[in-house]
Amino acid sequence: MADPTATIRCDACPVMCNIRPGLAGACDRYANADGLLVRVDPLVLLEAAHAHGTPMVSLQPTEDWDGRLVRGADTFVTAIGAGTTYPDYKPAPFIVATDVDGVDMVTVVTEGVFSYCGVKIKIDTDRHLGNERSIVRAKGEPIGHVTTGEYGSQMLSLGGVGHLTGGGKKEGRVTCDTLLALSNKQAVELTIDDGATVIVQAGKAPIVNDVMETRMRVGCGSATIGIFAPQWLGKVDEVVVVDDHITGVLSEHQGGKLLGVQPTGIRMRGRRSTPGRYFQVAHPGTGWGGTDISDPLSILDPFDAKHARAGIRMLMVSTTGEHYGYYVLDNDLRPVQQEMPPELQESVERIAENCEPALCSVLFIGGAGGSLRAGVTDNPVRLTQSVGRSITRLTCGGAPVYLWPGGGITFMVDVLKLPDNAFGYVPTPALVAPIEFTLPLADYAAMGGYMDHVKQASALDTATPHRFAPQMSENPWPLLPMTKH
Repeated sequence: MADPTATIRCDACPVMCNIRPGLAGACDRYANADGLLVRVDPLVLLEAAHAHGTPMVSLQPTEDWDGRLVRGADTFVTAIGAGTTYPDYKPAPFIVATDVDGVDMVTVVTEGVFSYCGVKIKIDTDRHLGNERSIVRAKGEPIGHVTTGEYGSQMLSLGGVGHLTGGGKKEGRVTCDTLLALSNKQAVELTIDDGATVIVQAGKAPIVNDVMETRMRVGCGSATIGIFAPQWLGKVDEVVVVDDHITGVLSEHQGGKLLGVQPTGIRMRGRRSTPGRYFQVAHPGTGWGGTDISDPLSILDPFDAKHARAGIRMLMVSTTGEHYGYYVLDNDLRPVQQEMPPELQESVERIAENCEPALCSVLFIGGAGGSLRAGVTDNPVRLTQSVGRSITRLTCGGAPVYLWPGGGITFMVDVLKLPDNAFGYVPTPALVAPIEFTLPLADYAAMGGYMDHVKQASALDTATPHRFAPQMSENPWPLLPMTKH
């Protein structure tokens, strides 16, 4: 019999909070309810997308609900709100069996405590945010770094055990807070040493130095020439697509050569790569094409009089169509800006039309180590092998994950594919992420699973605090058996 006046000690993580009646622990995930340790958040149950086909939101049971907590194979028990296995050797809080088209499947769910975790952020922008390896800070604390940029996007790597545990106490706390906010789809302001300030939120446009991005580039400067060269033929004599990485020049580019575009005598600054492709025409920045320039003529040397002539028409444009200008060579072979002809304005608008909306993508990455695996089987390597052989499906809050090859169980998940507020934290500091392992019941028994803890999903206690959420229509249903390899 619980003493409703007693202070109880929470054993759900290494902090071991002493919680007084009516209060919650430091993580706000566990509380003292009349002398009993309870999980504050409800258990989330997914309902199959074919019944709803709508994004994950908190729902009340449907009108035809028959009172059971789980309604067969159309309901999936996620780990959100399930609780943890700490101190590691305890079986997972929920090990539930479901009949799926005559196959007995089992799902083992737990909220994993991840000290070894982080987020990878893709920011769709041509603007220079910071040099590779530059420190990324939140509230002044180092929490990650700029990593290699990818086509039209800047990439950040945040978190990891080094920042969570390897620095000062404040660094670890701020890192944890930032990862939690990003994983739960919230906006975070980041500053980059010797670079930009950027506001990042999953699924939203980035805000760079107080300016919201609207589009990512259609391609590099060379690719833009290749795509649009036919649309410029006969309307202009020269086109320069300004790009921090690869600036394109129509008259020299193979795309122009094959169309019969004649030499114009243009001479570019920077380093010539192959014909019509130039590197390092300017320094990285937030101006034209991700460079530091505001005047595109600054990347040109004087025209070569052997090929240049008065009246040559030149379009200069950025890879997003955001910046552009039209110039005509005067008698001294100097480009003079003129009003943009309507037919060229259309081509600039076509570039902009082909640029996809600028967004931020946030992927949580974590390594499922001993405590997670020991909650599934007393021989954890068998779980690793089962996941690696695609016998066991790993999901995160019911969402599909990408599994890294090699040893261990390292996975990434797009946070937009999870229900809202799926992640938590403990002040060790570490993040808490939902994780589910689904496999045939026979294979679970063979790996040494906790068979005496398996419960039929349909028999789960309806008194368990819970909420229903429809599965996202683009997510595969996690209860389907996998193919063995």
